[in-house]
Amino acid sequence: MKVSKLFKWSFTIAALLVGLTYVSGGRLDNVVLLPDQGASWYYWKLPSRDFGVMISAWGFYLTHQLFIWWGIYKMQTDKESRPRMNKVLLIGNGVFILLHLMQTHLWYDGLAQDVPVFTSQGSVIGMLVLILIMEIQRRGILFGKPVTGFQRMKSFILKYHGYYIAWAITYTFWYHPMVNTNGHLVGFFYLFLLFIQSSIAYTKIHTKRNWVFILEVLVLFHATTVAIGQANNMWPMFGFGFAFIAVFTQIYGVLKIKWQIHAVQALYIFGALIVFGGGFAEKSIVDIHQITWIPVIEYALVFSILIVGEVLLAVAKKMKLKKVLIIKHE
Repeated sequence: MKVSKLFKWSFTIAALLVGLTYVSGGRLDNVVLLPDQGASWYYWKLPSRDFGVMISAWGFYLTHQLFIWWGIYKMQTDKESRPRMNKVLLIGNGVFILLHLMQTHLWYDGLAQDVPVFTSQGSVIGMLVLILIMEIQRRGILFGKPVTGFQRMKSFILKYHGYYIAWAITYTFWYHPMVNTNGHLVGFFYLFLLFIQSSIAYTKIHTKRNWVFILEVLVLFHATTVAIGQANNMWPMFGFGFAFIAVFTQIYGVLKIKWQIHAVQALYIFGALIVFGGGFAEKSIVDIHQITWIPVIEYALVFSILIVGEVLLAVAKKMKLKKVLIIKHE
């Protein structure tokens, strides 16, 4: 079967796996959990840590992680193996998803029992920032204006981003038990699509602009769904924060006609004014600055990584050159 056909089938399988998670989730309703203890608390974990349970979670996670990293390395170093490895990774990731579902129903706990929730959230933010950097030459950071320079770091990220993203999605996937809340189901579907993307590296589909745009924007729906479920009235910050990046940065990669871009941006501004004007949330116009929190963090991380990375790579190059000169002199 061609990779393109397997790619299409993967969507159907991803949807079926989400459906299976939803249908089987009722079996977990009787699991006893501790009361929610605030923003830094992850609710979906057992009241006490069990060594055997965590061996299962960490064991499956590490096996899955090494499997994906091996696949990426194999494709990087052996061009002839790429079509075969695309298929191996697609099928293998599907198997690990089923293993995680089984592990949840047998022992429940994911990695959340051992590591704080911000590590999972931060890993995904890091992934989104890397994508912004990889697209920065073509669509810029704001209003489609390209950002020049930082060539060493851009090239480094283009070459090695797959390893980080594979870690981010695999770690996040095994962080959560496969329960069937709305936030988890949307999140798992998003992760399944990211597993597909990681599996089809070095294909035309992998870099298709519309497809990459969809993967970037889906975080908007996931974050908003989770925030609505938490009932803390912060969903406008997540929804309009990620939407800001979509309409003022990411849209320039898929739309080229100016009036269409401006129309989308106008709709965004209108929607923000309605919601923060008290139309659909307990917000007032003085809270509208919240829509800048997420984009400011992501844009700041983009330039921090570029600047620090460029300096470190330049230093590493000089040290390597100096070492070569010393060896030659000797």
